Amino acid sequence: MGYVTCASRDEALRIGRALVEERLAACVNIVDGMTALYRWQGKIEQGSEAILILKTRAAQVSALTARIKALHSYSVPCVVTWPLTQGNPDFLAWVETETSPP
Repeated sequence: MGYVTCASRDEALRIGRALVEERLAACVNIVDGMTALYRWQGKIEQGSEAILILKTRAAQVSALTARIKALHSYSVPCVVTWPLTQGNPDFLAWVETETSPP
């Protein structure tokens, strides 16, 4: 499972589509309209962002992170993951299938 923030809904759609097409993620949920408060280069900033919630496998995290960094507009994009350890076995099998070579 992964969490990524994007500068806009359009960027989130572009990155999300690439990740699903390239089988780096089985599914991407986009949540638009988030307000972010953060410290950047010594100043507190505020901005609008869109969130990507990614369903993927641990084996894909390195490739997924590299691809997001290549596609993203931020110099330091937020790409974080956590393990999927439990859940609907049918869903977890689907994630495995959709993020494996055809």
